[in-house]
Amino acid sequence: MIKKSWLIGYVISCFPLVSLGQIASSDDTNASLSGQAQVFMQLQQLQNQVAQLRGQLEEQQMQIKQMQQENLERYQDIDKRLANNVPQNSSIVPTSSEAIDANTTLSPPAINTPADPKKEKVYYDAVFGLIQKKDYPKAAQAFNAFLNKFPNSQYAGNAQYWLAEVNLAQGETKAASDNFNKVLQLYPKHPKVPDAMYKLADIQQRLGNKAKAKELYNGVITNYPYSSAATLAKRSLQSLN
Repeated sequence: MIKKSWLIGYVISCFPLVSLGQIASSDDTNASLSGQAQVFMQLQQLQNQVAQLRGQLEEQQMQIKQMQQENLERYQDIDKRLANNVPQNSSIVPTSSEAIDANTTLSPPAINTPADPKKEKVYYDAVFGLIQKKDYPKAAQAFNAFLNKFPNSQYAGNAQYWLAEVNLAQGETKAASDNFNKVLQLYPKHPKVPDAMYKLADIQQRLGNKAKAKELYNGVITNYPYSSAATLAKRSLQSLN
């Protein structure tokens, strides 16, 4: 009996008792570590999401730059092709007294035909095809006819602009200036307004009216800073300075 009691005492001495307080403290520590692990994992997830968003933003910025460059190159290509067809001896060149006044008030032509978007699109595409064929005399007549027939068409602003480009391609500088100015006056919110203003500035530069050209170039840069026309205007201003 004594030996048995002594053996039990010996076992107990080898494995000291753990209090309930110690067990509770251990559980709290484990819970604290578990909470920290969850916070760390959430932080890692947020960092991964931020990295993904940053990558998407950079990709979109690159795509925007590529689109702007493509638009600029397309604009320059069309402008060059039209410029190459301008007669060297133009008989219609406005003097400095005929410089375009951007404050001139113009009125749109009267409405002659009810709106028919599908018909207007077919008509406009056919007219624009004449430019691609370099048949500028017929293109000028067709654009004038289009504007008289569909003055309120969604394509009217484009038609007015390309009519001016056709005028310029034929060496009709005065008519080109008038029609570019009509784009500004009749369609002030149209996407072609920056290009029309740039063209007006370019014409003034060709005529030697540097002050007027600078004023219009700066107008393009100030009012339409992200347009392809603004990029061209900056280059033209550098050539004037």
